[in-house]
Amino acid sequence: MTGAKVMVVEDDLDLRGVLLRGLQEEGFAAVGVGSGAELLERIEPEAPDLLIVDIGLPDTDGRDVVQALRAQGVSLPILFLTARDALTDRVTGFSAGGDDYLTKPFAFAELVARLQALMRRSGADTSVEAGNLRLDPVAHVASADGQKVSLTPTEFRLLAKLVASQGSTVRRRDLVRTGWPHGARVRDNTLDAYVARLRKKLAELPGTPGITTVHGVGYILE
Repeated sequence: MTGAKVMVVEDDLDLRGVLLRGLQEEGFAAVGVGSGAELLERIEPEAPDLLIVDIGLPDTDGRDVVQALRAQGVSLPILFLTARDALTDRVTGFSAGGDDYLTKPFAFAELVARLQALMRRSGADTSVEAGNLRLDPVAHVASADGQKVSLTPTEFRLLAKLVASQGSTVRRRDLVRTGWPHGARVRDNTLDAYVARLRKKLAELPGTPGITTVHGVGYILE
């Protein structure tokens, strides 16, 4: 599986871990560093598509690092995280080259939505792949060998979760958490119906992996 690669620059180990796990579950490729120095050292070899940068880094102000990157010609989308919400902080963040700004504490769903908006504006490649199956999260389309099928947002999220875990069983509860909003009441036959629809759509695409039922547990893409 490949997807947009996000580098998280955050010195809080717990928060960084939560962000990395959450982004990976959403289909991103995610890596993390804890300081401005690590960002400058690893940005070239890692070649991320987006940056999430905490302003309050232990060795520098995140805005200064971003300004330096912009001066070097780095043009990828950058979202700032900060515990400060003063107008002057937001303005200086944008002036330093940031594209968006999120104040702690924040809802993870909002972070993902903002990243997706940044990718749409930048034209970054946000596709997800498994073999010759390719998912486009902006158009909500699955394609293979030039043929395409449209997916609903829920179908896309379920299939992307299976693609991200290709070869491994995804439990039913994890699919429900991925496909529907937190707290939604989803019946077992609702999930089964969505998987059945995905199977029919994948059958229209040549040479794509299939979804196998693991009885009493969940589903696997193989």
